[in-house]
Amino acid sequence: MKTNAMPLRDDLQLIYDWIPVGSRVLDLGCGDGELLSALVAQKQCHGYGVEINMDGVLAAMQRGVNVIQADLEQGLRHFQDASFDIIVLSQTIQAMQNTETILQDMMRVAKEAIVTFPNFGYWRNRLQIGLQGHMPVSERMPYQWYNTPNIHWCTLQDFDRLCAQNQLNVLERAVMSGNRRVSLWPNLLGSLAFYRVG
Repeated sequence: MKTNAMPLRDDLQLIYDWIPVGSRVLDLGCGDGELLSALVAQKQCHGYGVEINMDGVLAAMQRGVNVIQADLEQGLRHFQDASFDIIVLSQTIQAMQNTETILQDMMRVAKEAIVTFPNFGYWRNRLQIGLQGHMPVSERMPYQWYNTPNIHWCTLQDFDRLCAQNQLNVLERAVMSGNRRVSLWPNLLGSLAFYRVG
């Protein structure tokens, strides 16, 4: 297997590493298609990206990614049961109205899902609320409270509970702070959470 021609962002690299060669991948909220482009070129994966933003759709198309412009809030009804091996939902779940619905729909369409989200339980976020008295603003959450697309804040413990309530098995979990992996006290020291569920 070849190595990536161009290095991926640290968070995308971790997702890339979890996806086996030759997988059928659906990347929800794919942005500019960076991840899917690398998977197709380097791991012989096949698949589609779904993106609502037209700039992202055009950027993904320029990378040669098969991309569909669609609103994930409408669900995945256009995709048949078990039509993909893996679905990726990277840093998008916290911006969705119907969180449980999209998770259930993802598991109908694929065997496994990789979900990533900013960890609201990260110590810097707690500090901003506790000591400074305002909603957190950080590298992972760069918006003010009034213009953020993020409508559901959650921690690792919250997502663990959501998975349990929806009979989803957590197959693997990783946590990052900046560009490094965190193993000690992940709900406190990690700013970005990665889950592989099935």
